[in-house]
Amino acid sequence: MAIRNIRKIGDDILRKKCREVKEMTPKLQELIDDMYETMYEAMGVGLAAPQVGVLKRIVVIDVDGTPYTMINPRILESRDTQKGGEGCLSLPGKAGVVTRPNYVRAEAWNEKMERYEVEGTELLARAIAHEVEHLEGVLYVDHVEGELYDVEADEEDE
Repeated sequence: MAIRNIRKIGDDILRKKCREVKEMTPKLQELIDDMYETMYEAMGVGLAAPQVGVLKRIVVIDVDGTPYTMINPRILESRDTQKGGEGCLSLPGKAGVVTRPNYVRAEAWNEKMERYEVEGTELLARAIAHEVEHLEGVLYVDHVEGELYDVEADEEDE
């Protein structure tokens, strides 16, 4: 496993749409392992493949000690809203107020390419919505209400 460089806002790759994963390969498994290591090293709760320079529909999330590998994720249902500070590993030291769903139900495939569904509320719902948008080239700064503000690294959500 290796820690990968996290692409920062302004890098064109973050605005590109990601390609669907058709099959699991040893190279993709290595990418997923590296994404977890990179996310944990950066003290984040989610990381999308384009953030490490790979245009594949893969995200990793861990908000409470339960890691989720989400390949080709798709939000099936969302409801209610939450409004709060949100950050991103691609824009360290900054955050902004964003309204997200308070409940999300999503489908994805795991590392064995088995379909599963995950339901999340609060931070998990926010993380799923945030990371799935990365795969479409959408960044949280596109949704910020008001101005970005400075934060300490350990206060960032994503």
